[in-house]
Amino acid sequence: MYSILVIFLGLAAGSFLNVVIYRLHVEKNFLKGRSYCPHCKHSLGIIDLVPIFSFIFLRGKCRYCQKKISWQYPLVEISTVLIYLLLYLKFGLSKEFIVYLIYSSFLIIIFVYDLRYYLILDKVTIPAIIIAFLGGLFVLNITFFSLIWGALGAAVFFLLQLAISKGRWIGGGDIRMGFLMGVMLGWKGLIMALVLAYFIGALVGICLVVVKKKRMSSEIPFGTFLSLATVIVILYGDEIFNWYWYSLLSLT
Repeated sequence: MYSILVIFLGLAAGSFLNVVIYRLHVEKNFLKGRSYCPHCKHSLGIIDLVPIFSFIFLRGKCRYCQKKISWQYPLVEISTVLIYLLLYLKFGLSKEFIVYLIYSSFLIIIFVYDLRYYLILDKVTIPAIIIAFLGGLFVLNITFFSLIWGALGAAVFFLLQLAISKGRWIGGGDIRMGFLMGVMLGWKGLIMALVLAYFIGALVGICLVVVKKKRMSSEIPFGTFLSLATVIVILYGDEIFNWYWYSLLSLT
């Protein structure tokens, strides 16, 4: 029963996150005004706004101008439902579940926006940092010093990367994203997420080079991999940590 409610919550949230992502890009208030087609600007009706099903029913095209609807919309909605369900299965209906729903929503916005526009917006990361600090301190019972060390550790790490690469590898948005990761995860989770992000980023980058979609010198949206790694650590950090130590002890 609760799983069904979480699915509907995920669908509604995913639809809303799509609106936020689009309106952040066009610099419009995402809390005001009706949704509209980005091509013909026609206001959308109820039949156009049902998550996932509208995309299928309309065959991926706007009902008014027949221009193609981006695959981003159903994919974000499906991904949000999946992440919400996994969080529910892990944390149940608890205060931790609510906090991580909020965290994951911010991370989905960062993931998609950086993937599409190669930019991590301060207007997303800064509110997320404040919320994550308060959530970690008062709900998740992460100690103040763990939050601070996690955030400072991330900032120092990315500043060093910035100095070494002279801005070629990462940008200022990545530094603030690292700060957010440190506050969300604490320093232990941060280390795990950074390792995962670099591993996933390198793997994807190599695959794109092999299929000639990118060159070795091409820019990659690192915030996308950082946000993905953060979600993975939230969901499976304990299991990954235990697997790592078990594997390490097995080798000794």
